Amino acid sequence: MTDETPPDLLPAHPFDDDKLHEECGVFGVFGHADAAAFTALGLHALQHRGQEGAGIVAYDAATGIFTSERHRGLVGDSFSGDGRAMKELHGRAAIGHVRYSTAGGSSKRNVQPFFADLAEGGIAIAHNGNLTNAKTLRKQLTRRGAIFHSTSDTECIVHLVAHSNKNNIVARLTDALHQVEGAYSLVAVTQKKLIGVRDPLGVRPLILGRLDDAYVLTSETVALDIIGAQFVREIEAGEMVVITEDGIESVKPFAPVAKRFCVFEYVYFARPDSSIEGKSVYEVRKNIGRELAREASIAADIVVPVPDSGVPAALGYAEESGLPFDYGIIRNHYVGRTFIEPSDHIRHLGVKLKHNANRGVLSGKRVVLVDDSIVRGTTSVKIVQMLRDAGAREVHMRIAAPPFKSSCFYGVDTPDKKHLLAAQMTLEQMRAFIKVDSLAFISINGLYRAAGEASGRNNAAPQFCDACFTGEYPTELTDMNGGTTFGQLSLLSETV
Repeated sequence: MTDETPPDLLPAHPFDDDKLHEECGVFGVFGHADAAAFTALGLHALQHRGQEGAGIVAYDAATGIFTSERHRGLVGDSFSGDGRAMKELHGRAAIGHVRYSTAGGSSKRNVQPFFADLAEGGIAIAHNGNLTNAKTLRKQLTRRGAIFHSTSDTECIVHLVAHSNKNNIVARLTDALHQVEGAYSLVAVTQKKLIGVRDPLGVRPLILGRLDDAYVLTSETVALDIIGAQFVREIEAGEMVVITEDGIESVKPFAPVAKRFCVFEYVYFARPDSSIEGKSVYEVRKNIGRELAREASIAADIVVPVPDSGVPAALGYAEESGLPFDYGIIRNHYVGRTFIEPSDHIRHLGVKLKHNANRGVLSGKRVVLVDDSIVRGTTSVKIVQMLRDAGAREVHMRIAAPPFKSSCFYGVDTPDKKHLLAAQMTLEQMRAFIKVDSLAFISINGLYRAAGEASGRNNAAPQFCDACFTGEYPTELTDMNGGTTFGQLSLLSETV
């Protein structure tokens, strides 16, 4: 291995933080005078799930008008309390969306929710996930006369609803969802309903809450906390809930299948103060650290996390190993992904804009460095060198996820397989590339145990979606099997 980063492993953006990105969060309120304001607050709590665009659609029954505000940038950039956007949104029902785009897709036209006027009335839809037959559906729909205004797979759902010959909105949406493949948790609002649906595998989360007499749908429980709403329950895999002035109706429109919730929600995507699938995300991450300490202990002086996502696992590792925990790396929280357009010289300083070594903690120490994952490995190289420059005597890296060997097609911005370090190198080659004294990943069984499956992964019937680690995809990959590359697919999933 050479000291230079292989071209295929270079990040797309010079300040890319070398992490996978969840591509959206959804939120909805029905039955409250401040529905739009609460939706904006909920999106603030879900900002970690997408930072490149935010949108809200509200419905005012008094006027019979839907209003839509969709903007690029962070939620607070457009949906502040005294901003114009919030003043335009009226009514007792609203849904919202935050997004992270993939290849070339940060244009405003892709910001959700999407709205359509149908014969039965208006409907707005926002979704989290990815349709693995989006390209196929798009071709079929355009042949039938559909005119697309975005490159999002979510718009396929809107057109399928519009083309359905069923006699009401709920039946039309059900008909549409029977034609899609992949992962989705979606919210929709009509003149009289707030609808939430989770795909049959339950890959992405969806939560039901209550605020006084109003109901709330959201991707994570933290969005309930911010508005003072109470957690009611998880929307079940394959369940549709229809919320009206008369209450909630639960429908199971799909044939039951074994659930496959995304295990990486526990590792990285969800906020640590969320509870998902009945488990504290923070505690699962600490459990991962404990499992790592059992599986890959090493003689060392200190446990140091890569902040912020590596902190809970590092705490768990320290507790289990008996080693002291300390902040050997300090993170600058005020640097965005597009701080400046750098010159070649500044390009190499990207990591230092976000992280700086705490020399007094590291000097002369044997360090266990805990991070949540390794994707391309480019940031890991720079962080390890930073620790060595600060005087660390040894650096032993421990990773709170198994090696990423396959791309995700279910709503995560994953590099092509050729850009995944673990798909191109052996463990020893990765260790040499990152220049650590030792390198270990949690095993897939250890990850399952940390997430509450005491016996580990059941290879005959996996309890989670773990395709990014194992290559075992739980659904058909129609577009890929038909010759579509992941890069082409991402152009149809820029807003999920």
